[in-house]
This record gives sequence, structure tokens and C-alpha cells, in this order.
Amino acid sequence: MRPFHELGFCIWAAIVVFWCVNACHGEFVTVFVNASAKIAETDENFICATLDWWPPEKCSYGSCSWVNASLLNLDLENPIFAKAIKAFSPMKIRLGGTLQDKLIYGVGPLSQPCHPFVSDASKVFSFSKGCLTMDRWDKLNKFFTKTGSMVAFGLNALYGRHQMSEDRLWGGPWNSSNARNFIQYTVDHGYKIYAWEFGNELSGSGIGAKVSATQYAADVIELSKILKDIYKHSLEKPLTVAPDGFFDLTWFQELLQQTGPNALNAVSRHIYNLGAGVDKHLMEKILNPGYLSREAPKFRQMQSVLQKYGPWASSWVGEAGGAYNSGKHRISDAFVNSFWYLDQLGMSSTYDTKVYCRQSLIGGNYGLLNTTNFAPNPDYYSALLWHRLMGRGVLSINTTGPPYVRAYAHCAKNDIGITLLLINLSNDTKIDVLVSSDPNSTMYKGRPNAKESFIHKIKKFVAWAGMKTPKVKDYRMEYHLTPKDGDLHSQTVLLNGIVLELTENGDIPSLDPVKVDSGLPIPVAPLSIAFVSLPRLEISACLL
Repeated sequence: MRPFHELGFCIWAAIVVFWCVNACHGEFVTVFVNASAKIAETDENFICATLDWWPPEKCSYGSCSWVNASLLNLDLENPIFAKAIKAFSPMKIRLGGTLQDKLIYGVGPLSQPCHPFVSDASKVFSFSKGCLTMDRWDKLNKFFTKTGSMVAFGLNALYGRHQMSEDRLWGGPWNSSNARNFIQYTVDHGYKIYAWEFGNELSGSGIGAKVSATQYAADVIELSKILKDIYKHSLEKPLTVAPDGFFDLTWFQELLQQTGPNALNAVSRHIYNLGAGVDKHLMEKILNPGYLSREAPKFRQMQSVLQKYGPWASSWVGEAGGAYNSGKHRISDAFVNSFWYLDQLGMSSTYDTKVYCRQSLIGGNYGLLNTTNFAPNPDYYSALLWHRLMGRGVLSINTTGPPYVRAYAHCAKNDIGITLLLINLSNDTKIDVLVSSDPNSTMYKGRPNAKESFIHKIKKFVAWAGMKTPKVKDYRMEYHLTPKDGDLHSQTVLLNGIVLELTENGDIPSLDPVKVDSGLPIPVAPLSIAFVSLPRLEISACLL
């Protein structure tokens, strides 16, 4: 007669097989996690979002989506806004954007009055120069202190230059006087700045304007000297970051070679790989795994150029909004965009990217928060789940399955075990994910035909589960994200079937997982996303 616990396991295994045969109707996907070593590390606070300078008159394709979302007119007393930032404890916030290179600071001697930006189609970027008053800067810093924000400020890198040619090239050295006075004011008032960034989209061919790598390098060195002088008595030193532009291999290489090892702490680039906000094929691009993977070579090149020419500097994505010119309503601010956004976070982290700044925290159609009422859009919750669950250590994985399955693994944040991010881009096929860290498992080698795959994987899974079955069951935590009513254009997201919405007091809702027996496959519905915490899967790489 068989011992009771063996008989119990046989019954349990039979139930699992029956459940899979009758309920799965999907495709089995296996994820092998390499336990030997981390392949990359992010910063502790990898998630970053931007605040921009665009005034209400900024319009794209007939839509004026910035309203009062500028750093110059944001409602800093809105409690929802503050609570949304505090939920990250802390959030990195990059202050910058196109108009930062036309912004002067209302401190010290100025060549013109301190007036706001004015729409003017004859000017570069279609706006006049604008000015940040120190009264507004004081209020912004009070807000950042209250919310515990880590601030990266983008400086005006065109100040003092002149346009040299019709191909957008600007020449002459940077006039650092206004920036120096502004930085000194900031330090004198005890305002904490995590990083000072230099310029916006002036690298390579530039957007509206460009500066040669040689001149830019000289100016970065000048900025570095200014920071060392002003912060010489400060215990905390800010980072120096540049160029916050689009990646151009030759230009970035020259910048690193000419700045040397003591000027730059981080090299930043921008990503708008989905095209214009008016593009009619945005949704098709987001749901196309082949299209999403097109950005990987640039991440690889960025990693390579830093390893070869700037190993002292880290890699940042300084701004990424998916679709440029403010994105597109009901795509950039809807559930469907989380497929692009989370895949970007996963992909970038595997190439040792330390910080990823989303355009924007609020403003345009791609804000994490609604521009008018500050309520979170779906990507806000995607970012918050990443921030809370995905640790610094990035793990190598091998996935067997169709290309519409995207998978990433990190060491768990502030916990043992690992966290998986699983993305199912199929519109009709459910997937069931089996996870292993056993390097000798033949279950993850090759793909037999569909019938063999199913039988083979079930047998292997039952055998694996049998070895893992303890007297007390292991559990995992699952966080499944789906759109309301199955509508990918919805601006409402469900977590494990429950609508995520602000509480009556305007608080961010709790993000509660479902507790699942770890012996069962991980189900991921068509066109959905899942974070899965596996606290009992101890990976040696995460214990170091």
C-alpha cells in the first residue's frame, strides 16, 4: 500500500494534468532562469518620469494636450499629484524637454526681462525664449521636498550660441554665466539636485538644433568644473549627465573620447521608436514583437560604446514617450501602451541601463497621469508595479515559445526570490508558463511538434513539481493586468480582475496580488501582462 503523501501527490498530479488538458487551451511556454550570475544591474530607483516646459499653446496635429501641465503652471497644491509621486518613495523626476534650451533663469544679471514662453512660429521650436522665476523655482523645490522626489534638472545648452547654417548647426561656446548663477542659487537655498543634465536633443542631427560633439564635449567639461567648484563644500555631489539626445554612434563616441573620465557620470539618450503621434499604425507597431525588438540593436550599441570609450559612465534613457509630438490619445494614455512601455523597461534593463525616464509624468497624451484631473493612466500602475517588484539584478533567461511572448526576470526587490514580467501579445492564445532554474532540464531545449510538446512538457512538469512538492505548499504572488471590458484603448486597467482607481480620499489604491500554488503553471491571458513574484525560487545570483 502506498504512503498517504505519495497517494496524495498522485491525485494532485492527475488534477494538474486534467486541469491543463481541459482548461488551458493555450500554449505552454517554458522560462529557464540562469541562476549563475546577473547580466546587468539597474539603479535602485530605475523608474523615472519627466516634467516639461511646454505652455498650453503647444499643439500637435490639432490637439492641444498640455493644458496646465508645464513646470511653469502645474498645480503644485493638488493632493492627487503629490500622492501619485509619493507612492514611489522615491521617484526620479527629470525636469526638461525641448524648450529647456530656450529657458533662462531669473537670477543674476539678465539680458532680457523674465517673461514666459510665447508662441512664435518664426522662432526655433516655434516659441520665444522663456524664463523661470526664482519664486516659481522655490515653489517647485518645496513640492519636490514634500514628495521626496529625486530631481534631475536639464540645463540650457544653447545659451550664448548662434545658428551657423541652415542645417540647424549652432556654434560658439556655451555661455555658462546664467547656469552658474542658477546652480549657485539652488545650492545656497539648500535645494537637493540628484543630477544636472546638459542640453536636450542637440546630438547627431539634432531636433531643431544641433551642436558638434567637439564643442559639446568642451562645454560638458566646463559644466563639470562649475559643479565641482559650487559643490566643493557639499557632502552630496550631483551627477553630470549628457547629452539627452537621440543616439548617434559616431557623435556619442566622440563625446566620450573628448570629455574623458572625469566629466560625465551618465550618458543619456532619447527614444521615440513608435513614430509620430499621428501615425495610424501605432497600435500595430506596439503589438508586433518584431517591431518592438528593433530597438535592441541601439541598446546594444549604447552598451558597447560605453564599455569601450566610457566605462566610468552609466547608461540612461533620459526621455522616452513611444510616439513623438505628444503621443496619441487613447493609445499613449491607454492600456495598449503598457505593452510597449513595460517591454522597453525590460529590454533596456538587460543592456545595463541604470535609469529610464518616461515622457511624461503629466502632460501631452503620453502622461502617466491624466492632464486635467491627475488620475493615473494605465502606464502609471505598470511603472509602480515595476518599481515595487523588480529589483536591481537583471537575470538571463531562455524562453521557448512563440514570438508574441515577451519575458524578463529580475531579482526580487527587497525580498528573496525573483520576479518575472510576462507579456502576451497574442490576441487569441492563452499561454501557460513553466519556470525552472535547473540548468540540466531538457524541458527547455528545442521545440518538438505541438502534440509532442504538450505531452512532453506535462510529463516534465509533473516530474519537476513532484520534486518540488514539500509538506507545506509553496506559493507565488501574481499580478495580472488587463484592460477594462477587454478594450485595449481603455484608460482603465484591472489588476487581477479588479478596477484600479483612486480611493475616495484620492489615495493610490493598494496593488494586491493573488496567492497561487507555485506547483501550477502561470496562466497569462491573451493581450495581457503579468508580474509574478516567486519568493521560493532561490537564485544564487540574487544572493550575492
